[in-house]
Amino acid sequence: MTAMQDLLVLQDHDAAVDRLRHRLSHLPERAALAEKEASLGAFSARLDDATGRRDDAVRAQRRVEDELAIVEQKITDVEKTLYSGSVSAPRELQALQADVESLKRHQSTLEDDVLVAMEVREPLDEAVRVLEAERANLDEGAQQLLAAIAEASAGIEAELASEATARAAAAADVPPDLLAHYDQLRAKLGGVAAARLVGSTCSGCHLSLPATEIDRIRRLPPDELAHCDQCGRILVRP
Repeated sequence: MTAMQDLLVLQDHDAAVDRLRHRLSHLPERAALAEKEASLGAFSARLDDATGRRDDAVRAQRRVEDELAIVEQKITDVEKTLYSGSVSAPRELQALQADVESLKRHQSTLEDDVLVAMEVREPLDEAVRVLEAERANLDEGAQQLLAAIAEASAGIEAELASEATARAAAAADVPPDLLAHYDQLRAKLGGVAAARLVGSTCSGCHLSLPATEIDRIRRLPPDELAHCDQCGRILVRP
């Protein structure tokens, strides 16, 4: 096998590596995961807002319930004094009775307020529950995509390792000066530095070379470099 043919083998391995790297960075699951993460970001804002409003309602309900508990305890304490027999003066008994009636009116108002607070809280609790369930589904979908990406990446990485080994073996057969020239062209020409000459066509740019150029190339020694006058790639003759 000539040095030019070795160069084509090297180019084939490099092209395979480039394709694998492109596949690795453009897995469809990556795009799906990016969309899922964007949805999660927007969804988290909605959930935070709903949770904040629910928590405000919870605190409002607890404040009323705490006040109600205080009033109920006061009623218990006043009634205990009222019916304990320790107070016998009619005026004091009337005052205690009036206190109980006033406290019970306040108790009734607070009980109504608790019901209102519960009515306000109930749909907020449900909204948070629904949003948390939806977020759990999004999280599960994201985890599934991450697992799919990991599995696909592992397969591609294994192929890349195999191609890297084969590439290193192929590069060892190419003369150092030709390899350096090849690497420079690869960096300049989008990864393809060597191409077959098929008839009068460069397989790198798929353009036809003039007949005079084809005749000149065919007269060159087998290992002498020839370049496509259209794209500048190294031409490997049959």
